[in-house]
Amino acid sequence: MRKTTIPDGPSIPKIGEGKRGPEGYLGYLLRQAGAAHARRMERALSDLGVTPPQFVVLTMLVAYPGISNAEIARLAMLTPQTVSVIVSNLERSGALERRAHAVHGRIQHLDVTAEGERLLGASRQRVRALERQLAASLTPDEEQIVRRWLVAVAL
Repeated sequence: MRKTTIPDGPSIPKIGEGKRGPEGYLGYLLRQAGAAHARRMERALSDLGVTPPQFVVLTMLVAYPGISNAEIARLAMLTPQTVSVIVSNLERSGALERRAHAVHGRIQHLDVTAEGERLLGASRQRVRALERQLAASLTPDEEQIVRRWLVAVAL
């Protein structure tokens, strides 16, 4: 087993070995996989100037027009405060715009602009490529099993 040695410290197994491999705890392995995927997304989107959380917020706004920041936060698994900062940054970059509700003036709607649609389109292409890589070693039936399992874990 290959191990990383830390001076005056324990040897830590590499990903795929020891508790970081098939005999590890499922929850840890799920978190390890999620972190690796998040790093890949960050690298894939970085030159577009989009972070993975910004990608998720744009995706949710296009998929569910008219949703509130609190609803975005729940869907994106982010805090409302984080969503507020993301929305402000996307608005400042020209990807989003706010408009007053037609009846309730205090309510603000968020609309994805043409620039936001362009940015989301470019981001989606890269994220889809990552997802194809994730599923490359799976048959279509196996992919469906994994998808159903992930949904069941989240319920």
